[in-house]
Amino acid sequence: MNKDYLLGKFDPAKHPDFVSVGKPYSDKPGMMLRKEAFEAFKKMWESAQKAGISLKIISSTRTFDQQKNIWEGKWNRFAQEAPAPKNRALKILEFSSMPGSSRHHWGTDIDLNDLNNPAFEPGGKHEKVYEWLAAHAQEFGFCQPYTAGRPHGYHEEKWHWSYTPLSKSFLAQYKSGVTDADIQGFLGSNLAGEIGAVKHYVLGINQDCAE
Repeated sequence: MNKDYLLGKFDPAKHPDFVSVGKPYSDKPGMMLRKEAFEAFKKMWESAQKAGISLKIISSTRTFDQQKNIWEGKWNRFAQEAPAPKNRALKILEFSSMPGSSRHHWGTDIDLNDLNNPAFEPGGKHEKVYEWLAAHAQEFGFCQPYTAGRPHGYHEEKWHWSYTPLSKSFLAQYKSGVTDADIQGFLGSNLAGEIGAVKHYVLGINQDCAE
């Protein structure tokens, strides 16, 4: 896989290995995934439906430019709260990746139903969804990369699931072929090396999703 792909610098709509998601799997237009990941998700969706569980993809593939828009929006929004650049970057990195370092670039990762952990916790509206995913997602090749209790990386994300038959390979290629110096072209990108974007964030995942 070439470096531009790993960094999200390509157009999934023009890539032969990507397909559109569409209803009933997502209510948002423009969602795209790798073909294999989508086929596996459809099987997981059907199994969940039979168990009375509704899965909706609310975010899928994101390009470098889409991630840049998210990052720079937060960079400007957090300017008063965290005026020191490093502190501001670390604040954003609680839940959002630096452009070029997001697993969403690869077409293997999805966000499901909600972007707030409490929604998936006891008493939350998606409590049963998370229970089902924790019990069954691995049967379809999906793994939760951002679990609680990791020493580095993003906060826990109970909504984020990765199709590991593809993403493990992309992660290995990223580890061997991409450095912090490749993460550039957005506000605050000069901090990637100091923060250890690759080591602490790209590689700082639940090891069940990596090996």
